[in-house]
Amino acid sequence: MPVPPARPPALRGRVFRGTRAVAAGLLTADQLRSTAWRRLRRDVYADAALPLTHVLRARGVRVAAPPGAVFGGLTAAVLWAGEQFATDDDPVEVVLPPGVRWDPGRGVVVRAASLDGDVVHPQRGLPRTGRVRTAVDLARRGPLEDGVVLLDRLVDAGLASLTDVRDAVAALPRCRGSLLAREVVALADGLAESPQETRLRLVLRSAGLPAPVAQFRVFDADGFVARVDFAYPELRIAIEYDGAWHGERGQFARDRRRLTRLAAAGWRGLFVTATELRRPEELVRRIRAAMAR
Repeated sequence: MPVPPARPPALRGRVFRGTRAVAAGLLTADQLRSTAWRRLRRDVYADAALPLTHVLRARGVRVAAPPGAVFGGLTAAVLWAGEQFATDDDPVEVVLPPGVRWDPGRGVVVRAASLDGDVVHPQRGLPRTGRVRTAVDLARRGPLEDGVVLLDRLVDAGLASLTDVRDAVAALPRCRGSLLAREVVALADGLAESPQETRLRLVLRSAGLPAPVAQFRVFDADGFVARVDFAYPELRIAIEYDGAWHGERGQFARDRRRLTRLAAAGWRGLFVTATELRRPEELVRRIRAAMAR
């Protein structure tokens, strides 16, 4: 039987510099190249049992980064609120103090900024920009609609309250992205539970339609009926993105009962598909027609 690769206990679950592990006698150069270890970047390795996530890539960057480096942007969002805020293609984002130079190589974006103490150093974890600072930095990026979608997601995930982010943006001096950030926080509402809900809300707004009530709870004589993405209560119109209706086992029947109760309560349901979001003119016409009935 083949001999399994050496996995010293001191390195299990760890991210480390290969040269230091070899110098300490924990591994030989040949063992370092085995399947037990994953190379993250030059001279930086991780236990191959660890899933390759954005956080793991950030841990690899941390090992090689200069003193004073902290994580910002989407990487900070991931560290605060979860892997859903980065894709496999997103680089790790590092913030360095002004005057510090570092060439990190591929897969890392570096920017210089004075953080004025707005850095969090968890007892266990990676240093990153504070919650509100992270949201503000991301709101300063374009394009506008994507920024609104992202801020709604961040607020929904509990990164920061929309009020705190708005206050921080209002206090920004005139700087790169400050005007964009003001537009973003003005359009965000922090109530959307999916990016598509935010995009749908922005379509309605740009068309000049009245602002619907988000996450509206419908009741009938027997009590609670449903919570809908958007509602025009005075017209008894519910608008939902089609992702809210599920096809999992058991869910279809529950959705049918929900639809039946909405109709029995005198509500009309309008369901918006991904295709319609890409054709906003047709979508707006359909909603206007429903409102005119």
